Amino acid sequence: MNILAIESSCDDTAASVVRDGRTVLSSCVSSQIEMHTIYGGVVPEIASRKHVEAISGLADRAVSDAGLTKAELDAVAVTYAPGLIGAVLVGVNFAKGAAMALDLPLVPVHHVRGHIAANYITHPDLEPPFVCLCVSGGTTAIVDVRSYTDMSILGGTRDDAAGECFDKVARVLGIGYPGGGPMDKLAQGGDDTKYNLPVARVAGAELDMSFSGLKTASLNLIHNVEQKGETLDLPAFAASFGRAVSDSLVPRVLAAAGMRGYGKVAVAGGVAANSRIRADLQAACAKSGDRLFLPELRWCGDNAAMIGCQGFYELRAGHLAGWDLNAYATRDIGLG
Repeated sequence: MNILAIESSCDDTAASVVRDGRTVLSSCVSSQIEMHTIYGGVVPEIASRKHVEAISGLADRAVSDAGLTKAELDAVAVTYAPGLIGAVLVGVNFAKGAAMALDLPLVPVHHVRGHIAANYITHPDLEPPFVCLCVSGGTTAIVDVRSYTDMSILGGTRDDAAGECFDKVARVLGIGYPGGGPMDKLAQGGDDTKYNLPVARVAGAELDMSFSGLKTASLNLIHNVEQKGETLDLPAFAASFGRAVSDSLVPRVLAAAGMRGYGKVAVAGGVAANSRIRADLQAACAKSGDRLFLPELRWCGDNAAMIGCQGFYELRAGHLAGWDLNAYATRDIGLG
């Protein structure tokens, strides 16, 4: 079954053709990073306009790169939530038009479910149930993946997402946008014990997290060093920041894995590319005996292949949408 997938939840326009939920026939992405870097973050109106400009040609290219004709497509899958509402609307409306024109089923896909499904591309042997840590610029959650389409959140951030903190701190340091990659690179070889940054705990909710305190403490530290005319040890700071984020995430996902007893842990989302978090998870799973599934770096960020992968399982479960499908800025993962 060949599924044309569309993703436009933030600042990347993406189209892909995926066969039977595991085989990526094509993956095309049009990045807007260079434009948004000027502003130090995503400007929603600009993102939406750029999606409009790119999406039609990108979808045509995805079909062509897959070596197929439009007549050989079996369904159209699209991210319908969550994300920047204007950006998501562009993808949803294009997908509705494509499905209607080609007389194909329209499959709505939750963006975070898509990130989880990216692991199926890298690991064809991975099947639910498993526990998945989802970490990106907009999401930080521990998800109980009971089946391909039955999921619920076991714990998550009470405020900021981990990826957002990387972006905000990197912007203040002036090292680039998005911030995860530059912070990770800067941290290599840095002393992760030099700066004592907070790791929050939520009383009565052991699997929940909070990153607003870490962000505030980090920004205050940077500003205080500047005001005193001192020099911030950038590699040490980046390493200390990465350790604080990892120390918030890793013990909680391992605790969740122990509670569920599946013996399998997966990671998903843009922050899943962070080398410190990946290394700490590998060490923790080696100790606990859980099998760890990490997506290839190219499938960590936003892409349409992951939407096509999850779309296959949503279609198989009969989760289809009509022409009244709407876009949502927020949506519970359990609602698909």
